[in-house]
Amino acid sequence: MLEAAIASVREMLSTTVDVAQTLPVGYEPNWFEQAWLSLFDGRNELLTFTLVAFLMHETVYFGRYLPFLICDYIPAFRKYKIQENKAVTGAMQWKCLKSLLFSHFIIEGPLMLGFLPVAKLAGIRTLEVPLPGLAEMALQIAVFFVLEDFWHYWIHRLFHWGPLYRGVHKIHHEFSSPFGMTAEYAHPLETVIFGQGTIGGPILYCRLVGSVHAVTMFAWIWLRLFQAIDAHSGYDFPWSLHNFLPFWAGADHHDYHHASFVNNFSSSFRWWDTLFGTDAKYHAHKARQAEKKKNKIKDN
Repeated sequence: MLEAAIASVREMLSTTVDVAQTLPVGYEPNWFEQAWLSLFDGRNELLTFTLVAFLMHETVYFGRYLPFLICDYIPAFRKYKIQENKAVTGAMQWKCLKSLLFSHFIIEGPLMLGFLPVAKLAGIRTLEVPLPGLAEMALQIAVFFVLEDFWHYWIHRLFHWGPLYRGVHKIHHEFSSPFGMTAEYAHPLETVIFGQGTIGGPILYCRLVGSVHAVTMFAWIWLRLFQAIDAHSGYDFPWSLHNFLPFWAGADHHDYHHASFVNNFSSSFRWWDTLFGTDAKYHAHKARQAEKKKNKIKDN
């Protein structure tokens, strides 16, 4: 597959897209399809795809963090802070930002450049129309969330094994009180390995079930970034998703992992931790919090 991927890269770098040649005879694309195809028309598909993927990642990542950053400066939101006594300082933000920019430009950017040839070999579509409908996208993205969560749970547990924790994962735990931007603050090896769970789901789906469109891939990565940044936000709001979907992990679940360095290894869902008993200390912690709150109300 590696030789085929290299050959595909060479071919893709030497050609440009003529959208008119990709449309089925007599097919009239809708406005969204026209907008999607116009990104590639007359341009190199590989470079355009990589640039769009990179810009989307940066925009979504830092854009999703912005509301939580604003909350840090509004006293009214302080009551929703999970670790109320832990402030996010400018020095912490700057340290995290420098690491992220290195990771995004030096590690993730080149990996994005190599993704499309492999994805196409697996069966991911880019220029084909019609684009998938919302029901098809929703089903596939739900599958991707489940697959990524399974991968994340077991890899995360492995990274908490002594040598791997000290040599790799400890970097991510430098912030015991996480804030949204720390979602991808990690050792390069961890970035690459955890990233396989994000791109591996769509590729596995292509191999075993059916083709996936790049539009679905982008929507999936968009939502995965939202989930990761929310889990590291340090805030638990009344409208947080886990309050409506009890099996959803969210910041309340993951923040305990950073504060205590144990338990709660899942990314999106709570079921693997529940099934394998890796949330026992978390539940004991929540019980103590509830009892403390109850006694406080009683005293008042």
